[in-house]
Amino acid sequence: MLRVERVYKRFGGVTAVRNCSLDVEAGSITGLIGPNGAGKTTLFNIIAGRYKPDSGRVFFKDEAIDGLLPHQIFQRRLYRTFQITREFSQMTVLENLMIMPAGQLGETIWNIWLRPGAVRSQENEIKQRALAVLDFVELTDLKDTYAGSLSGGQKKLLEIARSLMAEPEMVLLDEPGAGVNPTLMKKLVDNIRRLRDERGITFLLIEHNMDLIMELCNPIIVMSEGTKLAQGPPEAIRGNEKVLEAYLGGQYR
Repeated sequence: MLRVERVYKRFGGVTAVRNCSLDVEAGSITGLIGPNGAGKTTLFNIIAGRYKPDSGRVFFKDEAIDGLLPHQIFQRRLYRTFQITREFSQMTVLENLMIMPAGQLGETIWNIWLRPGAVRSQENEIKQRALAVLDFVELTDLKDTYAGSLSGGQKKLLEIARSLMAEPEMVLLDEPGAGVNPTLMKKLVDNIRRLRDERGITFLLIEHNMDLIMELCNPIIVMSEGTKLAQGPPEAIRGNEKVLEAYLGGQYR
């Protein structure tokens, strides 16, 4: 579904991504690990359109997307979340979901005056979709709560819910487990699995929590110094001496 081919990205004298090539298969939950400075987030930003690569190509469903703007990539149903959640803090949880679908009639001012019935009908349809999504991620009880008052783990679940309103085919998750307590972590893991199994959504996620990565992801891609060091199932990554030394320490020996 996603293919990165020989990508380079430099910032002044620093090469953040160096000759990086990797593939993400449709229907997988693929983990991306590596130490700080390995180039993981820069690669995410290239895939999502924030940065253009200095060279190399990025393909999504066999279409080159490395020259597209972020909103154009979003329209192709490739969605990206952030390590620090970016909810609309002064809007309710429900409103945060309802704002996500593109092309809403109410966004055009003359529709409000000339087609109020159509605007209301579409808004009600979007509201019902949003309520169903909140039920899926078990946030219905918080639908009228301001998003800014949620806990860190609840905000991560809100990010998942917002992505569902965009009807993505693939989601890039940037450290979904950061700052999440064990109870909400289990709920987050269960939701990601259900979305893959029931809705066919493909995931690529950056994560430093090795327990989460080993439990949830297959395959796992390891980056080092801007390029891919290794790729394989959890068992192979556990047994890779270079990976054990550089990233996993001794906890899986």
